[in-house]
Amino acid sequence: MKIHLKLHAIVASVLLVSSTVSVADDIRDLQDTGPANEWRLIKNDARKNIKAWDKRDDDKRYRSFKLDLMIDAPLETVARVYFDVENYPRWFWEVEEAKLLKKVSSTEFYYYLVHRAPVAQPKRDVIIHALVEPMTAKKPYVLFKLNAVPDYFPLKPPLVRMRAEDMVIKWTPMPDNQTREEVEGYIDPGGDIPAWAINAVQRQAPYYTVIGLQRMVKNPKFVDVTEPLPFKIRE
Repeated sequence: MKIHLKLHAIVASVLLVSSTVSVADDIRDLQDTGPANEWRLIKNDARKNIKAWDKRDDDKRYRSFKLDLMIDAPLETVARVYFDVENYPRWFWEVEEAKLLKKVSSTEFYYYLVHRAPVAQPKRDVIIHALVEPMTAKKPYVLFKLNAVPDYFPLKPPLVRMRAEDMVIKWTPMPDNQTREEVEGYIDPGGDIPAWAINAVQRQAPYYTVIGLQRMVKNPKFVDVTEPLPFKIRE
């Protein structure tokens, strides 16, 4: 009985966050059908200039995701939003707590996040190792590489430690003070959430995260700031 109640709670949570996904898409995710190792377009929002894909990999339990979007803000503003880790709860998908753990250098740091979880599931925490590869004269873009480090410090029950929240984010300056952002990522929340439930949520989470980003770059806190960035984006 407890297992059934827990499963029903997860289903209800998935349906709440996936209200814009069609029934056919939900069924396809439940069955995990479709070709493996091929990107599948799942959202094309022309109004907000966001495209999203997912991919079923043979060697991974959950789907990978990819995004391509335009941000109406210069590169420095976009980077400033990402580098302000403590501000993540205001825009990043289901982040409840965020803090910078360690600044290693001008291009490397570690930070900590706590994510809210579906009903009947414990919250998740994750430690992220971040590397910035600045743009150069021969490389006209910035790479922001994020990888989970589950063993950075001991577990903090009842929180469940995420096994992966890995992303490679590419920022390319564009004309008219815009920035193109391309993201490829993979998330493994750890614990015992069914794969189909995570796949259904991940159809929405990356999209709504960058919606939050597009909103945050308009916040006066990040616009026309004269202070230098905390991490280097240009050589």
